[in-house]
Amino acid sequence: MKKFAVVFAVLSMFSTLAQAEGDAQAGQTKAVTCIACHGMDGNSPIDMYPKIAGQHTGYMVKQLKEFRQAAQTGGQEGRHDPVMSGMAMALSDEDIADISAYFASQQISAGPAAAEEVQERGHQLYMGGDAARQITACVACHGVKGEGMSLAGYPALASQHPTYLKIQLEKFRDGSRHNDMNGMMGGVAKNLTDEDIAILSQYISALK
Repeated sequence: MKKFAVVFAVLSMFSTLAQAEGDAQAGQTKAVTCIACHGMDGNSPIDMYPKIAGQHTGYMVKQLKEFRQAAQTGGQEGRHDPVMSGMAMALSDEDIADISAYFASQQISAGPAAAEEVQERGHQLYMGGDAARQITACVACHGVKGEGMSLAGYPALASQHPTYLKIQLEKFRDGSRHNDMNGMMGGVAKNLTDEDIAILSQYISALK
């Protein structure tokens, strides 16, 4: 009986993981309402909206659930956005998993090339941070090529629109976005200057 209970628990765990991964084919159909802002394949044609093609599934699931949570709590919890909170409000957990799986299966388009000066200064800040100003190197969480860390919940950033990156860094800095794990991004961004943010945004977008 005990062995049966263990086997059942293991099977249940794998079943839960399978459901959490989502169905990309079903997600393609459900993602029709996302196309206007994020594009058919997740490569947004509008630079203030993120490219979500190839983004880690777990990260997208987290963001969508937190957009939904903000809608349900009047912005008191989760991640509030006037557009995305409304879009996510009607989504079930299954919808979120499926849509995330679909966009994760797509290929992100390349970002614009960065100027030589941006490459040099951005590389220094991204790879080494600035200890004197208590700025942690971006590479620690987002990887050498901006690939992020799926299991740790850190998003891929490479090839993202520089405008979107700039907007998000500014939001982390001023505290209007605060759904980062343990307040890590808020802590890093609060010490970035406008120039730092502009350079990092362009540098990261050019990563491949």
